[in-house]
Amino acid sequence: MEADTLALAHEIDFSFWGLFARATLIVKLVMIMLIIASFWSWSIIVMKLLVYKKARAESAEFDQAFWSGEPLDALYETTGPAPSVSSEKIFAAGMTEWRRSHRDDGGLIAGATSRIDRSMDVAINKEADYLRGGLTVLATVGSSAPFIGLFGTVVGIMNAFIEIAEQQNTNLAVVAPGIAEALLATGLGLLAAIPAVIFYNKLSADCDKILSGYESFADEFATILSRQLDG
Repeated sequence: MEADTLALAHEIDFSFWGLFARATLIVKLVMIMLIIASFWSWSIIVMKLLVYKKARAESAEFDQAFWSGEPLDALYETTGPAPSVSSEKIFAAGMTEWRRSHRDDGGLIAGATSRIDRSMDVAINKEADYLRGGLTVLATVGSSAPFIGLFGTVVGIMNAFIEIAEQQNTNLAVVAPGIAEALLATGLGLLAAIPAVIFYNKLSADCDKILSGYESFADEFATILSRQLDG
């Protein structure tokens, strides 16, 4: 009898596709949901790594041009009022407001400093929204995927016990497939959640560093304009 049970267990397909095909509809939906969440997370991770790398390179390039000694008006003419680079957008926002703050007689309209600061803050906030876009998805996947997988596990184990009760048989060939399907759901949940949590923390830190650099530049630029105002 034991030999027959082992022989029957060996005939069962325990591959991923075999377990998926044998799972119930609810467990299949859970697995599909977790697989989609995993691919979605990885697409965001790869995209953000590339975006942040590009942002750091562009910021370093613009800083070099900004501190090269080139006149600000000449640099503004080069970047234009609507540049595509994040650092240049902040600079352009400040310079645009700086130029708007001059009267026809060459004097400055009152409150120019605060308006320049607000203009650059608005530009930084827009860049922050762009850089942080998608990170909430990673946070959601990282926090919810294990519980979604656990739900699939509970359903799978419940179905396994129902099958045991219906067949009045607790041998390995009856118990193993249902338990394996249930554990697969847990594994997929962890597979989606672990990278999402790790890269959410990393990307959040990288994003904060980039935004901190933008804010530092805005403060330094505002200081330069303030000196010209005082002069």
